Amino acid sequence: MAHILVVDDSPTELHVIKGMLEKNGFQVTAAQSGEEGVDIARRLKPDLVLMDVVMPGLNGFQATRQLAREPETAKIPIIMVTTKDQETDKVWAIRQGARDYIVKPAKEKDLIERVKSLLAS
Repeated sequence: MAHILVVDDSPTELHVIKGMLEKNGFQVTAAQSGEEGVDIARRLKPDLVLMDVVMPGLNGFQATRQLAREPETAKIPIIMVTTKDQETDKVWAIRQGARDYIVKPAKEKDLIERVKSLLAS
């Protein structure tokens, strides 16, 4: 069973995304800030990270950049899951190290397909 870290400062979003993933057989750990997400990723080495962008403190772009640049976490695929839907945001996310980008609200079928696709690659 793949282990997924979900990083989002919204308790509602965490609950919804965690529910989708668990229903589809994934083990899920949640973090409520960019700092907590980076810390958990370093310790637990999840198979994949779902990262929000807009968070207080360390935002999702900054957290993704940190994880992508550290040798022990660089191979963990990151999917940005955010309300920001501008093309420039998507380009910036990929430049920070994200492998995919989903605009909220995430549709379960799309989210699960993308997660499985990245885990398989």
